[in-house]
Amino acid sequence: MKNSVLRLCALLVLLFQFAQRAAAQAPAADGVDMADTLRQNGKIYVVVAVVVIIVTGLLVYLFSLDRKVSKLEKEANS
Repeated sequence: MKNSVLRLCALLVLLFQFAQRAAAQAPAADGVDMADTLRQNGKIYVVVAVVVIIVTGLLVYLFSLDRKVSKLEKEANS
């Protein structure tokens, strides 16, 4: 359990660093029309929220699956 928490923290730190570097890049001169439109209408937050919900759901599913597999491995080794 402690090992998986440490892995999750390391993953979050790496993702945060990646996001910082991606945000620090200068935008292209022509821009992206769809992103500009979503940002102006305030709908970009809906897109971000949906992505966060999907990623969180996948992480919860993977951790629960890992626990089940670990439990089965312990039972098989006993």
